[in-house]
Parts: sequence; structure tokens; C-alpha cells
Amino acid sequence: MMKLSDLSTETLEKTKSVRWDRIIEKHEGPEDWESVFRYSEPEFIEVEGYPVLLPVDKSHHPNISIIRCIWSADNNSATLFLSDTTYEDDPFFSGFMAVCDRPLDEEFFLAILYHEWFIIEKATVFK
Repeated sequence: MMKLSDLSTETLEKTKSVRWDRIIEKHEGPEDWESVFRYSEPEFIEVEGYPVLLPVDKSHHPNISIIRCIWSADNNSATLFLSDTTYEDDPFFSGFMAVCDRPLDEEFFLAILYHEWFIIEKATVFK
């Protein structure tokens, strides 16, 4: 499993410069990864064998379940629907959606969008 400590200084600095979009607890807008590193302790999680960096503290990882993962045709982007029950067990309030891209010449995926998502029952009209 990849760890942040495995990244070169150059890769870490490149990662910190990336901006990501969020809607979390009514707070909207772009953030940069540098603030994530400053105010929390993120770490890679593994999603279907790939390291993914989400803008959450590593203490959340035991509470995160991937509900659905959709990979792009070129395998350079992933859309994740997940549940994070760190603060709330109710599915309606524990859902999140992330869009993650693979940085150029890297083997990991980095969130560029992280939004709250209200998990609702799957309608019977879908397979």
C-alpha cells in the first residue's frame, strides 16, 4: 500500500498545488491540497487496488466504505460514491462523492472534487 511518505518532495509539492472543489457542511468552493496537509493528516486509501488520496484525515479510513467506483476508459480518472460514518451513521448524512484524477507520471489518484452526497434508496427503475 502506498504511503504519503513514499512520495518524493517534488511529487508532494506538485500535489499540494492542486486545487479541488468541495461542498461539505454548507461550505463551498475551491480549496488547495496544501491546506489539507496543513490542517489534517491525509493518507492514501486503496480502491480496487489503486492508491487514492481523499481530502479527509486518515482517522476516517476505518469508517469509509466505497459504494460505487466508476473508472474512466483511459483509467486516469475515477468517480467514487462512498459512505463515511465518522460523524454520522445515518446513510442520508454520511454520503460523499469524489472525482479523482491520476497526476501526470504518477501511480496514484488525487481528489479534485469532494462533495456531500445524500445516499438515497436506489429507485426500482434502475438495474
